[in-house]
Amino acid sequence: MSQSAHITGDIEYREGDGANILIRRGPCEVQTSEFDVTLSWTDGETRGSTALPLSDFNRYVSTRVIQFDTRE
Repeated sequence: MSQSAHITGDIEYREGDGANILIRRGPCEVQTSEFDVTLSWTDGETRGSTALPLSDFNRYVSTRVIQFDTRE
């Protein structure tokens, strides 16, 4: 099940052996699994996604770099 969230700080990921890429701040979708978390976002007409280890994801949530949207 995916959840809506917002990225409010710096999160970087790496594609292959390339340089770190900064994910833009704003809305994202979070999909959790037993081993990792996938973040998906759009940046203009470009779509992006990356998998994060659970430990990194939990750190981002605890420091409020990722904030889940509340349902009204």
